[in-house]
Amino acid sequence: MSDSLERSTKINSLKEPVVKRLCEVLDKSSTKGWRKLGEIVGNDRRFKVSSDDMEMCSLKVLELEGSPSLMLLRLMGERGCTTGHLMDYLQTLGNSEALQCLKPPALQILIQPQSVSIICGHNLRLSCHAVGKSPVQYQWFKSKEEVPNSFSPDLVISPVQMKDAGFYICRVNCGDAFEFSHWAQVDVLNVTLCYGQSYHFLDGRQKVVIQPQSQRLHVGEDLQLECGAVGRPIPRYQWHRNGVPIPNSTKRKLMIPHVMQEQQGRYRCEISSSSERMWTNEVDVVIDDIYAIGEGSNEFFLNSIPEQLYATDKVALLIGNLSYQNHPQLKAPMVDVYDLTNLLRQLNFKVVSLLDLTESEMRNAVDEFLLLLHKGVYGLLYYAGHGYENYGNSFMVPVDAPNPYRSANCLCVQSILKLMQEKETDLNVFLLDMCRKRNIHDDSTSNVVLRVTANIVFGYATCQDAEAFELSSTGFTNGVFVKFLKKRLLDDEKITVVLDRVAEDMGQFDATKGKQALEIRSSLSERRALTDPILPGDSADLAHAHSRQWAKAHELPESMCLNFDCGAQIKLGFAAEFSNVLVIYTHIVKKPTDMSFCQAHVTDFSQDLDVDPKLMNRETPEETGIYLLSSSLPQHCLYTRLSSLQKLREELVFTVCLQGTFTAMDDDHPIHWTKSVNIGKPLIARLDLHRAMRRNSCLQTCLMPHSPSHSPCHSPGPEHRHHLYHGSHQAQDYNRLSPQHRYLDIGEHLQGAVGGCGDIYYENLSQCRYDPPYTSGGLSSSPGRLSIPIETTDDINELQTVFINSLQLQPQ
Repeated sequence: MSDSLERSTKINSLKEPVVKRLCEVLDKSSTKGWRKLGEIVGNDRRFKVSSDDMEMCSLKVLELEGSPSLMLLRLMGERGCTTGHLMDYLQTLGNSEALQCLKPPALQILIQPQSVSIICGHNLRLSCHAVGKSPVQYQWFKSKEEVPNSFSPDLVISPVQMKDAGFYICRVNCGDAFEFSHWAQVDVLNVTLCYGQSYHFLDGRQKVVIQPQSQRLHVGEDLQLECGAVGRPIPRYQWHRNGVPIPNSTKRKLMIPHVMQEQQGRYRCEISSSSERMWTNEVDVVIDDIYAIGEGSNEFFLNSIPEQLYATDKVALLIGNLSYQNHPQLKAPMVDVYDLTNLLRQLNFKVVSLLDLTESEMRNAVDEFLLLLHKGVYGLLYYAGHGYENYGNSFMVPVDAPNPYRSANCLCVQSILKLMQEKETDLNVFLLDMCRKRNIHDDSTSNVVLRVTANIVFGYATCQDAEAFELSSTGFTNGVFVKFLKKRLLDDEKITVVLDRVAEDMGQFDATKGKQALEIRSSLSERRALTDPILPGDSADLAHAHSRQWAKAHELPESMCLNFDCGAQIKLGFAAEFSNVLVIYTHIVKKPTDMSFCQAHVTDFSQDLDVDPKLMNRETPEETGIYLLSSSLPQHCLYTRLSSLQKLREELVFTVCLQGTFTAMDDDHPIHWTKSVNIGKPLIARLDLHRAMRRNSCLQTCLMPHSPSHSPCHSPGPEHRHHLYHGSHQAQDYNRLSPQHRYLDIGEHLQGAVGGCGDIYYENLSQCRYDPPYTSGGLSSSPGRLSIPIETTDDINELQTVFINSLQLQPQ
């Protein structure tokens, strides 16, 4: 080895440790530091350093961990300065300590030993390699004790035992010089292997070999949990309880002395290295409290924390209504239903996800949902769309609801709850992402009588008599409720705790602060969570039958290959975006060599589906309206999206048309071949939700006095209308109007209320009030009630502007 680093080496090529030591020396010296070095270099015409350069270097002291010397060396390197030049400058400077940084050490360790986690009985190897001016000697130590006969660069212990765990270091000698290596930790895991079982890890990759075990303790006892992974370098550990990291719990073994009841929960450990991260299994720690029966008594009893709660099954019905026929269109329900579907499936829910249902379709969908429920099931209903609330009862508005609508045109959520209670479910969750404004056209009161059960949870996207908003942007975004709900839904917590956290998150959202707040109503007495496992129990046969019923509505047609007479082969594939939305894609698998052009498309669909030909057979999924599933579909196909499958009355038969031209043809006019394809009734179409009246058990409890059998009209006629501004009470009501559709022109903004009881775009307002017995003259205005929001006057536009100005959404 030479006495100095290669003199011709550019200083920009110096190794980082060398540059770091040199800069530390130059930065700390006031008389022989970087300023004096800059003056010396400035006098050399080859690498002239100007006063502006020196000022720029001096400013580095203002930066965190900034180094003027490092800036100066970079400037010199950019101008061609070599190590030889730098050594000459340092010689002139008279800084021997800085000059020593550029001289190679008499002894240098090139390979440091690495910490490792290994299974007892395997072979351990630690390596330390060094170079010096003369032969190098090695001596390994375990802590402060020498390891016998360990004089080589590699320390090998075969087989390694539990007693070999600890910290190791190597001392390297070269003449009078010596260096110590880095410390290396050896963690030896005592793993009992089954016959024939072995663990191998390639390139030191991590593998969990010890999993923590569930425990049941009494208050005051010690909790001990252990996990372990093999790998190189040695893994890092972080224990979590109920999803939250436990402070100062970064060892393989978690020790908590004298546990208290609040320390019970679900524990798991995060195991990581610089390139990997994995988790152990999650285990339950149950802690029983002990109480004395009386003062001075030696008798005790256990106040036992309940065992793990189970569901006999988990079923969810998700409905998103957005394409309203007589009311403002919505956008977010499609994205919201899609995201919640994927999350709930991760929690092992049987999910039925439906878009744009009419009244009869909604009632029939609820009937099918109820068929999947039985004793012990967790039932969840999510609805996004227009809605309202009267007298504590919530109503979901179908896409075909008239304008204005009443209770007879809508579904009462509390009526559905009553039917769920009859199924003896263990948990009933309702997530209602809709407005809760009062419907002035509906004075009917519900006679739904609910049983007192401690298993009901309502999560309302907004408070009573308030609106729920969706976010509007150039792309597809969630509504405000689901924007925050999806971040918490997988948390292993009691469902009310999850919703509490969602409420807290929503409360910090500037755009809806003071305008939309999550409201939770619950009678839940047990720690029921959406993450609870499924245990069919005594109803296994019933659960299996219900699973078949659910699977029936989610069967995709099998992909198929169609062979045409010309020799071309077309693959037909299918995907489900929702339970009532089917995606068909075509792909040319084989094309005859003499065919110059070949393309296949689908056509001739049932008129029940109302498919727009302009949106069929597009080259990208997005062109046909497939925004959410596009990344999961194969590329280089033609795509067609079929929605509203619930309207399909017969088996789905369509035509695959192949068109092509051949090189031998005189003209370019394509030749056509066709094949008819029958895929039966796909997905939800099998359940015939289109039928107007089937069982309609939901309808029986949703009947209200204004149902078609009681009311002679669905909407007021001209004789029942009065002008909005006639009378003082109308003017008073006008001052309290809030527009239904609200837009902001900044980034992501509030599009408008998700629902609302009075849906806009007419100038005259009629308020319908029912006073039994019903008469055609029973329509009158009510001074104490909010008028229906409208958007047809200049004053309303002014009010809308004021509202918009109050909703300044912060960029995300």
